[in-house]
Amino acid sequence: MSYRFHSTATLAAFAMAALPMAVQAQSSAQPAANTLNPVVVTAALAPRTANESLSSVTVLDEATLRRQDPVSITDLLRGQPGVDVSTNGSFGKNSSVFIRGSGSGQNVLLIDGIRLRSATSGGAAWQHLEPRMFDRAEIVRGPRGSLYGADAIGGVIQLFTPQGEEEGPQPRISVGGGSFNTQRLSAGISGKEGGTRYSFSASHFTTDGQPIRRDGDDKGYDNTTALARVSHTFESGAEAGVLALRARGHNEYDGGENDFVQQVAGVYGELPITDNWRSRLTLSESRDESDNIDNFGDSVFNTKVSTARWENTLTAGAHELIAGAEYSEDRVNSTTAYDETSRSNAAVFTQALLDFAPFTLQASLRFDDNEAYGEEVTGSVGVGYDVDGHHTLRANYGTAFNAPTYNQLYFPGFGNPDLESETSQSIEVGVRGQYAHWFWDAALYQTDIDNLIAGQGLLFNVPETRIRGAELSAGVELDDWTLAAALTYTDPENRLTGKRLQNRASQSLRLDVDRELGDWSVGGSWIAQNHRYRDAQNQDRLSGYGLVNLRAGWQFAPLWSARVTLENALDQDYITTRSFDGADYINAGRAGFLSVHFGQ
Repeated sequence: MSYRFHSTATLAAFAMAALPMAVQAQSSAQPAANTLNPVVVTAALAPRTANESLSSVTVLDEATLRRQDPVSITDLLRGQPGVDVSTNGSFGKNSSVFIRGSGSGQNVLLIDGIRLRSATSGGAAWQHLEPRMFDRAEIVRGPRGSLYGADAIGGVIQLFTPQGEEEGPQPRISVGGGSFNTQRLSAGISGKEGGTRYSFSASHFTTDGQPIRRDGDDKGYDNTTALARVSHTFESGAEAGVLALRARGHNEYDGGENDFVQQVAGVYGELPITDNWRSRLTLSESRDESDNIDNFGDSVFNTKVSTARWENTLTAGAHELIAGAEYSEDRVNSTTAYDETSRSNAAVFTQALLDFAPFTLQASLRFDDNEAYGEEVTGSVGVGYDVDGHHTLRANYGTAFNAPTYNQLYFPGFGNPDLESETSQSIEVGVRGQYAHWFWDAALYQTDIDNLIAGQGLLFNVPETRIRGAELSAGVELDDWTLAAALTYTDPENRLTGKRLQNRASQSLRLDVDRELGDWSVGGSWIAQNHRYRDAQNQDRLSGYGLVNLRAGWQFAPLWSARVTLENALDQDYITTRSFDGADYINAGRAGFLSVHFGQ
């Protein structure tokens, strides 16, 4: 596959470049915020349409999630602009998400504004997030350390749960199953009554799984998730709400098994102090818990992150100023004897969003003081220029940092308490074309990382790492057709050795095509990536691959529908990582799933 990728990528780039000419006749004079130019909040802590955000951003809306009906969140993210995914097999096995060549621990995952991660490993347990609990995803590429603090070097991904926008109760039920004795069941109810919005849902997923080593045994997985969300808007304009999402289950993996818990919970209150000043206080907690039985014996890794965040938004005409403070505390309860089991972080931050049409300016600054690794200052500045009613130029510069995790500092055998924090500087230039029925977006960027944490034995800091890249994406909604395309090039290089950073593909292509045919719908996705290296010396090469996923839906009665998906339709044998002993972690071959849905 890998030797063909250059010509395939060139052909795809030509097709994407020709896309504007193919639909130019459908353009209108003034674009409006819609599914092709959605409103995003993650990029700037304030609602902005995609072309106003001055960011490289991808939004996966509810219609996309329902059409693709992925088994895993990583299936949805794989091949999106600037995004790479590595997994130790399918169905609940350990997964890493890379954004713009940065590691999984160098990115931030938010669920309704609440950060979810493991304080011991640093990254988020993406494999345990049930896609049917969410109705929207925002992928923001580029540093956001000045807004979200540590680890936001590559970008931020935020998942949103249903809020309940329709009047009256709206029930929904989904049941289905398929290959590997997989069963999926979900049910929920949401709605709005006066000023109160609510959403309650639950899901259960179970599968016998498939071998993750060649000639190995099936590795099963089950996950039960529950969600509750309630908010109320008072006549004064004040708002209060509560959110709780909890997933728990059992996972069999290479060499062992574990029971896990993933949880976020939060309560917030927002007050209109004056006509131009709103103040919001959020208290939240996230948990990542794992009880393991494996070749190394029994172990427990439980981490809890508690956060209080205060944000104030002041408006003056077209300008906005956001200022706030944040206090968080990490706590670890583990059978592993860490030298430290808690650390706190205090931060203050501010951001100015200034509109001097046709120029816009965004600038932010944040100060963090952590009792474990000291003080860090991060900042960013972005400039945008509206060339005309359709085209926006942007340029961004930002800094970020990644704090060493408990494992990296204190884990027996490879932890190094003398590790320094990773720091980064990024620059990006981009242009977006926005039209009534289509858009395109192109970006070039470079990120320089000092003190990258690396090593498979005793960990150490790599003095200089450079990541260069280019992204091209486009989308079309025309008549009954919906198309999305993404082409990514990434060059993540260890400047000391000249080698590519391990576990990253350098070229990626994704095409999604769907069509409505009355009561029927059909679609498919093609995802292709070139080779990657398992080791830092670039000697252990993993071949590239191409995946074809097919789907079809049938609205057979009011509120009733059926959907069938065929994942990896060509039965591609592909791997994205290997175990420490050199064995391939294989992913699932061809797999079919059927589900029946009731509700909107």
